[in-house]
Amino acid sequence: MADSSKPRISSARETMETLMEISSLLNTGLDEETLATCVRLCESGVNPEALALVIKELRRESAAIKENESSQQSTTFS
Repeated sequence: MADSSKPRISSARETMETLMEISSLLNTGLDEETLATCVRLCESGVNPEALALVIKELRRESAAIKENESSQQSTTFS
């Protein structure tokens, strides 16, 4: 039984490697773990376009928070 799962694991690994290459070519900025999570969400029925919008929004919010923290630090040290 373990031998029959090896081809599936190998195929899944190859698929993830290919997806990671595509992700890198498209400069998505997703690491392997995040990409795998996105794939699992899509396989579970999450709309890929909605997922992409959420990721973009989270990045915008993160950048805004970092910018705010940076500006607060610069005014504190001035």
